[in-house]
Amino acid sequence: MNILITGGAGFIGSNLAYYFSKKNNVVVYDSLSRKGSEKNIDWLNKEGKSIRFVKGDITDGKKLSGLVKNQDAILHLAAQVAVTSSVEDPETDFEVNLRGTFTLLEEIRKSGNRPLVTYASTNKVYGDLANNYKPVSESQPLDFYSPYACSKGGADCYMHDYHRIFGIPTVVFRKSCIYGVHQYGNEDQGWVAHFVRRAIAKKTITIYGDGYQIRDLLNIEDLCRLYDLAIHDKKTVSGQIFNVGGGEKNAVNLIQILAQLEKLLGYKIPVTYDKVRPGDQPYYVSDISKANKLLAWEPRVSVSSGLSSLIDWVKSL
Repeated sequence: MNILITGGAGFIGSNLAYYFSKKNNVVVYDSLSRKGSEKNIDWLNKEGKSIRFVKGDITDGKKLSGLVKNQDAILHLAAQVAVTSSVEDPETDFEVNLRGTFTLLEEIRKSGNRPLVTYASTNKVYGDLANNYKPVSESQPLDFYSPYACSKGGADCYMHDYHRIFGIPTVVFRKSCIYGVHQYGNEDQGWVAHFVRRAIAKKTITIYGDGYQIRDLLNIEDLCRLYDLAIHDKKTVSGQIFNVGGGEKNAVNLIQILAQLEKLLGYKIPVTYDKVRPGDQPYYVSDISKANKLLAWEPRVSVSSGLSSLIDWVKSL
């Protein structure tokens, strides 16, 4: 297959590029604007097979038009990824996330080609879920809370509607807390990798709130398997929306993650606390039953195993 991955030098994109390059022809399209992306390209050049890199912006329709014509699948991950950055600079957030997605969809529509298009959406489209303490299904009403949620949610809706109106086979993955190797996380996005890097360096970790907010962690290996299943079952997934996370079996709070890291590393991690950030969900766990029912998918990598692998990778840098 011919597979185009926008944002293919990012954490998820580079892992998907490596995964699919073993049996397919992969084009990685990325602006290299995010920290760590150049390192991921170096890794892909060294370890990946059948990968071609094209540097470009997701809003550049001319470049995209030449890339989308002969693809069997397009994995759209190019994005501005932090809520905090969207608050500081909502215009750039809009341009990258919403206009960029619209530009990609338009170039696909005009090309006449109909590859499967996967969209990396987010659980933030459901709002702060202040009074919700049960797994969230795809029927949960949308409630955008932050410019980031607006831009990602708007793109989410465009992606879904371009299937209904123009017949483009799209699938939306509303993701929750993906973590794993080749993640250069920071305080604003990719918090699991951020915690691991700070812990290994024996630097203080700041927790916003009381640390008991719940997240369902999903390892990148399990996410790659889901993409693989989707690409090879185009008929089933076209027009569908899936909540994607670790589910109830992999639901933990921040305090528990710190405790596991201390156990794995063998020493106490310095911690400080600050006020809750706007839009931070006190509880978010994905109801992943739809993905299980339609694609027979469920997470296999435990949190403890995933953290061990991530620690080993960070130490190897």
